[in-house]
Amino acid sequence: MEFPPPSHRPTVTESNGVSSEHSGLEPDTSTDIEVTYKTVSTENDLVDWSKPLLWQVGHLREKYDEWVHQPVDRHIRLFGSDLVESWTKTSWYVVPSVWLPVVLLWSVWCNRELARGDTALHPPLLTGASVTVGQEWFPLLFLLGMFIWSFVEYSLHRFLFHMTPPANNYYLITLHFLLHGQHHKSPFDGSRLVFPPLPASLFVALFYVGFRLALPSAVTGSLMVGGLAGYVIYDLTHYYLHYGAPRRGTYLYHLKAYHVKHHFEHQKLGFGITSKLWDFPFQTLIPKETFEKSH
Repeated sequence: MEFPPPSHRPTVTESNGVSSEHSGLEPDTSTDIEVTYKTVSTENDLVDWSKPLLWQVGHLREKYDEWVHQPVDRHIRLFGSDLVESWTKTSWYVVPSVWLPVVLLWSVWCNRELARGDTALHPPLLTGASVTVGQEWFPLLFLLGMFIWSFVEYSLHRFLFHMTPPANNYYLITLHFLLHGQHHKSPFDGSRLVFPPLPASLFVALFYVGFRLALPSAVTGSLMVGGLAGYVIYDLTHYYLHYGAPRRGTYLYHLKAYHVKHHFEHQKLGFGITSKLWDFPFQTLIPKETFEKSH
């Protein structure tokens, strides 16, 4: 997968303070997909763009939700400190550089542990019974971990990143903007399209502890490396959906069209990034007719 540089931008034309842009997707005549989007001007805005935004957004109160979903095509400054600001920015290649070695080494360890033949599961409904988990279980556990991650991906995006913070709660608004609001406000900021390793490590530790309370360490590790592999795919896919130029008619082409619609037309729908899998049962699928236009 090849990633265009963050400087890649669609053509922009200004009109009454609103920029009209093409998404970088060629119209797909087989499905009549044509995706366009608009960004707003930051002149005469509700916030002062010459200052860090993180401490300002909480004062928007009931205006925050509408404001944060009016995207701009510019970088966002969150903190006044250059050092702290740098911690909020991550290049796409940092994600595989940090986490793929973890996946590889942890997978080797899990396989060695499972090969010993003394890893046992104790099903909660079968008192006194146990199931021996051998090395042959690793691929299944790995895939199960990826499947679990797909649900975590959807759940985090929908219920945490797209929560509607109470208008009278300055701190929850600030937290929402830090976690995900700034991405919807500035979806073209390539330095904030993937998750920094430090906060990602906190999520990894949380899930590890949760699994470890119920499962042996080798089983937990096997699920975790599958989940981490799914996470790496998710973050790289997300970056590519913003900056890649997928060929017309491909799976990634349709995912990009879907994600652009999520950002610019249907912010309360379309929470799947790597797939639409969980949008189906939870009824958050972006209606198909929004993609179809007569020519």
